Amino acid sequence: MYGERRPEFDPDQVVQNLRQSWDGIRSRLPGGGSRLFILGLIVVAAALWLGTGFYTVQPSEQAALRLFGAFRGTEDEGLHWYPPVPIGRVDVVSVEETRGMELGFMTTAGGVVTDEVVESKMITGDLNIVTIDLVVQYRIKDLGAFLFNVADPGDPARPEAVEGRPDGRTLKDAAEAALRQVVGQRSIDDPLRVGREAVQTDTQDLLQQIVDDYNAGIEILNVQLQEVQPPDQVRDAFDDVNRARVDRESRINESLAYEQDRLPRARGAAEQVTQAAQAFKDARIARAQGEAAEFTAVFTEYALSQEVTRTRLFLEAIEDILPGVTLFILDESTDNVVPFLPLTEDALSSNTGPAAVASGGGG
Repeated sequence: MYGERRPEFDPDQVVQNLRQSWDGIRSRLPGGGSRLFILGLIVVAAALWLGTGFYTVQPSEQAALRLFGAFRGTEDEGLHWYPPVPIGRVDVVSVEETRGMELGFMTTAGGVVTDEVVESKMITGDLNIVTIDLVVQYRIKDLGAFLFNVADPGDPARPEAVEGRPDGRTLKDAAEAALRQVVGQRSIDDPLRVGREAVQTDTQDLLQQIVDDYNAGIEILNVQLQEVQPPDQVRDAFDDVNRARVDRESRINESLAYEQDRLPRARGAAEQVTQAAQAFKDARIARAQGEAAEFTAVFTEYALSQEVTRTRLFLEAIEDILPGVTLFILDESTDNVVPFLPLTEDALSSNTGPAAVASGGGG
């Protein structure tokens, strides 16, 4: 059990082989060799007894050594010899194996699960009743303490729980006590939904403290809540509350998703408008500064030479105005309009026919 095994040795086969060999030798001795036969048997028996003291420890195992019933230490992996029974005794046990214990339910060898209501039903801190199934995973951390420190009565319902080892009733009662204490300090929502991780962690810490106080040589690796349920009479009401909470969280998540989708878009549109306004502002300022600089330059030139500047401005203004003005030339002697050839580019491009030639000849 739990990986424990005895050194493999078949003394009957060895005795039979030696007896056959001795019979052959004795038949060749004078007088039958009775005394020598008895002495040989004693030597062979002693050799066989001493040979049973050899044992092998695998890498994941340790050997607990006892001399006249008293624990004398442990041996690690390898081939060893120790005085055999009845002087000494060697127990080879797997110490790296992860072991499990179920609380609130029990799984038989055939895979059938049965509920242990007495173990699983407990009261929460807000005076509600809840049934909790628990699985404890552990391993041996001190083989000597595990084998010899706790006088456990064993658990008839669990064949793997050996009498005298603390992973029988001792570990189960300690796990139940730790879980009841943790659950009794919390509301029913913690083990049911919102605080399962905290319940598991606190139960593991408290259980480890209890087995350390017993010096049981056990290391608690993990504590896992399995099925957590309210009493049957109010289970429907609890299910309705849980469904409502799930719906609320779903709506909250949908709102957060909508917010995260719309806010970046709104920020992007606002940034785009801001950048466009800034560009318009910069363009207008640059244009105004350019016009102001142009006006300042013209004014400076005008102050230096007013007549020339005035004439240049007049000519530039006439140059801008005249292309859009239709000119008529009157003959004072006849008061008739004198035909003339337009000198604008549009007129030149459109007056290329006979009329334009006639008009040019008349000028």
